[in-house]
Amino acid sequence: MARRGEAIPAISLKTLAGNVVELPSAYAGHPILINFWASWCGPCIQEMPELDRYAKAQGANGTQVVGIALDDAEAVQAFLQRTPVGYPILLDTAGPRDSGVQLGNPKGVLPYSVLVSADGRLLKQRIGPFAHGEIEGWSAL
Repeated sequence: MARRGEAIPAISLKTLAGNVVELPSAYAGHPILINFWASWCGPCIQEMPELDRYAKAQGANGTQVVGIALDDAEAVQAFLQRTPVGYPILLDTAGPRDSGVQLGNPKGVLPYSVLVSADGRLLKQRIGPFAHGEIEGWSAL
């Protein structure tokens, strides 16, 4: 399990289209805000517009936002049709060794966010949703 200040483990997850993305290397050179969520998680759903706003404000050169859904692909697809976001969504299966656990969330509480440095180290962890305007302060490097 990753600890603050240490490099996060390499995690390979699929997109809804089935493409494999390797974290953190896919975003090397950029900080990454990784947000764990599920379509059945009310607080997760409430914070997604705020994550989307932040991702758009950061652009291609800022902190990259990546959502990891601990959910099944069909539920995620249906949810994103109703509530689209502009940042990438990856899929994982909730369990004792899922990517959220590997990144410091052993109890699997959602939503869960981590901030990873441009060189792949775990900087911050947060359980619970972001309120409007909170992400900028939390993610400041």
